[in-house]
This record gives sequence, C-alpha cells and structure tokens, in this order.
Amino acid sequence: MSVSGLCEVCERREVVGGCERCGKLVCAKHVDEETGYCTACYAEVYGHREAHERGGDRDERDHPDGVGEYRF
Repeated sequence: MSVSGLCEVCERREVVGGCERCGKLVCAKHVDEETGYCTACYAEVYGHREAHERGGDRDERDHPDGVGEYRF
C-alpha cells in the first residue's frame, strides 16, 4: 500500500507512513522509527520529555511548565 499526501501533524511534509497506534499519516520527522508511533502517541505512552530527547516533536511546542496547548 502506498500513501501520499501531507503529514497529519505538521501538514507541511510528505507522508512516509502511518502511526502503529492511532493510524495518523505522518512524515519522517513525526514518527519514531523504533516503535512506529507518531510523536503524539509516543509522548502519551512514554512521556513528552523522553519523546523530545529522542528527537520527537521540536516545532514551536516547547512550552514552559504550566503552559498548555489548545487545539480548536
């Protein structure tokens, strides 16, 4: 099966595959090759700090403690 389109996380890069946990189509930057999880699922399962250290989601989402992210 081939996939094409834009990453469902950043909506900027070409899709390389789907998350093994949630099924989102993601680019190479937003997938953990070892687990096959997207960066969001990896952060939920293993914690955001470890996901960030492993090269996960490094966009403008590095919030200080106590600051959340809102999605509408």
